[in-house]
Amino acid sequence: MSQPQPIDPRFVSRTPVRPAKKRRNWFGRIIGLIVLLFLLVLISVPLYAWGKIDKVDAMPAGARPAETPGTTYLLVGSDSREGMTPAERAKLHTGNAAGQRTDSLMLLHVPESGPTALISLPRDSYVPIPGHGRNKINAAFAFGGPKLLIQTVEGVTGLRVDNYVEIGFGGFASIVDSVGGIKMCLPKAMKDKDAHINLPAGCQQLDGENALGYVRARKSDPLGDLGRVQRQREMIGAIAQKGVSPATILNPVRYYKLGTASADALTIDEGTGPLDLFKFARGMKAVAGGGDGVTLTVPISDNNLSTPHGSAVKWDTAKAKALFQALKEDKTSTLKAS
Repeated sequence: MSQPQPIDPRFVSRTPVRPAKKRRNWFGRIIGLIVLLFLLVLISVPLYAWGKIDKVDAMPAGARPAETPGTTYLLVGSDSREGMTPAERAKLHTGNAAGQRTDSLMLLHVPESGPTALISLPRDSYVPIPGHGRNKINAAFAFGGPKLLIQTVEGVTGLRVDNYVEIGFGGFASIVDSVGGIKMCLPKAMKDKDAHINLPAGCQQLDGENALGYVRARKSDPLGDLGRVQRQREMIGAIAQKGVSPATILNPVRYYKLGTASADALTIDEGTGPLDLFKFARGMKAVAGGGDGVTLTVPISDNNLSTPHGSAVKWDTAKAKALFQALKEDKTSTLKAS
C-alpha cells in the first residue's frame, strides 16, 4: 500500500484571523474632556476679566518717597454710585449722593520675607492734604481723585505706594454674592438703621447686601469708625480667603462669577499687572483669619478731635512714625495686631 503524500502547506485554506477590537475607553475620554474644559475656563476667565478691569492714571507726578523692599498697595473702598442702576441703589441702600468719596482706606504691605501686613487708615484721619490744608483724609479723594489721595497718603506715611486698587459699593456686594456669601461671626447682635442691617449674634452667612451693611455700619458700633475698620479688614480677608480656595477655583460656575464680578468691581492703576493683582490676592488671603499675616489700625491718640471740618481722628505721631518706618524697612515681624 502506498503511503499518503504530505499536503503542501501552501495550498491549505486558512481562515483569516481578525485582530482583537480595541475597547474604547469612553470614560477616560470624558474625564479628559472635562479636564480640558476646566483648564480652558481656568485660563480664559482671568484673561477675559483682565480686559474688563478699569485702569486709571493714579500715580502722582513730582517728588515721591523712595522705593522700598516689598510691595505696598493702597486699597480704597469707594462710595461712588457710578454705574449702579436705580434698582441696585435701592437694593443696597446706597442713596443717590453724587461724586466720590472713600468709605475705607487700607495699606497692604507684602514684604520680601515675613508676614504680610494690612493697616487701616480711618477715613476721618486729620492730615495735611497738598494744596488744601488740613482735612479728613477721605477729602483728598473727593478733591483730586486717586492721584491726590496717593500723594496725601505718601506724604503722611513716608511710604511709596506701588499699586492702587479701588472697589465700589455695588462691586463689593457682587463679589460677595459671586462666592456664595461670606460667613461672619458676630459677638453680639447688630442693628443699624443707616446701614440697613438687623443681624443677630452668632455665626451666619451674609449675602452681598448684608455684607455691605456690615462693613459700612458705624453709628451702631461703640468704637465708631475704629470698629468699622476692624470689620472691613475682617470681611475683605474672608473674601480673599474664599476667593482663592479650592471650593471656588474647582467650581467653574463660581470661578466664572467671581472673575466677572471682580472685573466689574475693580479699578486699578495703569502700572498694575496681572501678577501684581495675583500677589495682592495672595496678600489679602494671608491676612485673613487663620493666615500668617497681621492686621492693625494706625495708632490713634484721639478719635474725637474737634476740627473746623467736624470731629476727626488724630494719629499718635510717634507710634505711627514707628509703624511706617518698620514697613519701609520691611520689618513686618515686629508688628502686632490691633
